[in-house]
Amino acid sequence: MSNYVLSSETRDKLMGVATPTIATALFRRGLRNQFIQDVRPLSPKKANMVGQAFTLRYIPAREDLNTLEVFRNPEHPQRAAVEQCPPGFVLVMDSRKDARAASAGSILISRLQVRGVAGVVTDGGFRDSPEIAALDIPSYHHRPSAPTNLTLHQAIEINGPIGCGDVAVFPGDVLVGDNEGVIVIPAHLADEIAAETVEMTAYEDFVTEEVMNGATIIGLYPATSDAPKLKFAEWRKKKGR
Repeated sequence: MSNYVLSSETRDKLMGVATPTIATALFRRGLRNQFIQDVRPLSPKKANMVGQAFTLRYIPAREDLNTLEVFRNPEHPQRAAVEQCPPGFVLVMDSRKDARAASAGSILISRLQVRGVAGVVTDGGFRDSPEIAALDIPSYHHRPSAPTNLTLHQAIEINGPIGCGDVAVFPGDVLVGDNEGVIVIPAHLADEIAAETVEMTAYEDFVTEEVMNGATIIGLYPATSDAPKLKFAEWRKKKGR
């Protein structure tokens, strides 16, 4: 697991930036595959999901090892992950992009919410999805799935590297989710990405206002002279940003 600790300052910055802006900042650094594919929020949320990754990996279920009796074991990896994921972290599940059986249901997600977990992500599906959608905790999946995870998924490992929606997720990486989806920021880049995207967001808001007032994007987005930069500086001062 990464030794990186997400600061409250960096968390606050990332709460105010969108996943497309982060994707562009990562692209500048040569990272092109950080947006988790085919994973969507169960319901819109007013604030971003931000937290470091705590992972759970599933493998294909083997029937003789995946009976209902396994849930009686408090060390069962799925149950243990729900109880061990630290407050402020995001539980990320590798379900091999297979939503034919659920990765978890509303009782487990409710427990995560009560424990102060920042969010939950799977590239599979959730059962009880209407109930999960009504919770406060940000939750992301591919699609609803009623069958128990035991049908197809065998929980096998906690807090190791995983793949989720074709993206490598290492424990301690920083996840940001909005109403568009979820992006993964390598832990060692989180502070600088947060600082850069706050600036990018301010400029994008300025550009949007200019365009809505009739300005052309040529020379403005991106800025190719000092004129829009000076105007942006005046705009920031006026807006207090």
